Amino acid sequence: MQLSRLIVPLMRWLLLAALLASAGAFAAEPLHRQVDSLIAAKAKAAKQPLAAPADDAEFLRRAWFDFNGGIPGPDETRKFLADKSPDKRAKLIQHLTTPPRFAEQLAEAFNIQLMERNGDSDEWKRYLTESFRANKPWDQMTREILSPDFKDEKLRGAGYFITRRLDKVGQQDTDYPGLTRDAGRLFMGVDLQCCQCHKHLTVKDYKQVDFNGLFVAFQNTKLQSAGGDYKTAWVQEGPMTNKYEFISVLSSVKGATGPRVPLGVEVPLPDLAKDEIWAVPPDPKARKAGVPKFSPLKELAARLASPENPLFARNIANRVWWQLMGRGLVEPLDLQHSENPASHPELLDLLAKELTEHKFDLQWLVRELALTHAYQRASLLPAGAQSPPEELFTVAKERPLSAEQLARAFLAATGEHERVVGGKNWESIEGKKHTQKDFEKAFHAAFANAAKEPELNVNPTLRAALFLRNNDLVLWSLQRRKGNLMDRVAAQADAGQVADELYLAILSRSPVAEEKAELAKYLTKHAASREKALGHYAWAMLSSMEFFTNH
Repeated sequence: MQLSRLIVPLMRWLLLAALLASAGAFAAEPLHRQVDSLIAAKAKAAKQPLAAPADDAEFLRRAWFDFNGGIPGPDETRKFLADKSPDKRAKLIQHLTTPPRFAEQLAEAFNIQLMERNGDSDEWKRYLTESFRANKPWDQMTREILSPDFKDEKLRGAGYFITRRLDKVGQQDTDYPGLTRDAGRLFMGVDLQCCQCHKHLTVKDYKQVDFNGLFVAFQNTKLQSAGGDYKTAWVQEGPMTNKYEFISVLSSVKGATGPRVPLGVEVPLPDLAKDEIWAVPPDPKARKAGVPKFSPLKELAARLASPENPLFARNIANRVWWQLMGRGLVEPLDLQHSENPASHPELLDLLAKELTEHKFDLQWLVRELALTHAYQRASLLPAGAQSPPEELFTVAKERPLSAEQLARAFLAATGEHERVVGGKNWESIEGKKHTQKDFEKAFHAAFANAAKEPELNVNPTLRAALFLRNNDLVLWSLQRRKGNLMDRVAAQADAGQVADELYLAILSRSPVAEEKAELAKYLTKHAASREKALGHYAWAMLSSMEFFTNH
């Protein structure tokens, strides 16, 4: 009896110790392994097989698009495919996620996400690039974007997110509601558009006060033109002494609020006497605006981009996951709420927690996700799988390429990158000297989404098809010139070698036997006009979905 009394507590203690050890071991695992464990567990529960790892060629091209923004050259592809070292993928990830090129690619991706093709600013792009080059924490960047310092030369570009949205179009009113909506959905993953005039009709978590708590801070600003101490357009904040009053058009219920982070706590307004309102009083004679002591923008930025705001970390973790996997853990990206849970709730919680503990280091998060099996999975369905649900991430998802990535890949594939971008080897070449901006402008017009439309999916268009068929830049790139792709393949007599060069240069992989045989047959048929036929074949490959998507 006494022995049993001792054994039972001992067994409980041993069981508890085992559980704690197991939990500690899990926590000690690198993030990428924890991610794969959670993905695999969900797939197993759903009885869905996981796709095999992507082959080296598929992984190489995917990583280059995601972290470099383009494609590797044929020699780089050959070198990677020939490398037999077991850690070559980890080494490639480390290499590609190192500035400066990685910083430029991150800046490009975040420019598209945050501005959604709504305007263009060199100052803004420079701010993003330099911030990512310095590996600036995302919470710091968000505070600088939502509460800009327009006098600081290194930071003023961050203000473009606000100034562009406040720039009036024609006789329209200043779009304070649009800015409010964009700030909520892009930095917190909550689309409050329907809450301006009443509570959200379908999302019970979103209230009218959440919209107006953001709105009150933005409508307290006024867009000013560049001049004097300000080298760019800037926003002037006015003093705020009273709460903003609103009324529901559905229920006629009235409310009032000061600045407030959505789904958070209202910021109390300071009780200041009239002579205490200004940190720097306005000077009408010198035409200088005053600076209020209380800045609603600064208060909201500090509270929104804070470790204490769980939606902030969850939103950026979800968006980085979407950027690499082609689908968010929460879909749509800007509808995070209690009735729209993540496909993998524990995973999103883990990503948000780890990112917060790593001081919002996006470079670290990207590297960890790139090391996962989930990122490195093949885009081919596993044997026996019948269209598995995308939210399980059992197979890699085809992802759209940006117009910028397409232009860059096109120039690299055709062998014209050094000439067009580097400005070299133009000697003895007749006609106009095309520039990088010429290609970027043309590809943007053909493939970029309309302004203010998120680029989330592949959208084939007639405009894009006509561009590929008739555009002068496309046709120019497929003419034979010293050192370009057409020159290299035209110099090859063997059809197998031609196939190798075309496939490595354009699709970053070696051709299979059927593809080699098909090209040999095609060249034999068009032997009388071989060089022209090669151009047509290369054009067909450059127009294929394999070239235009990231697998």
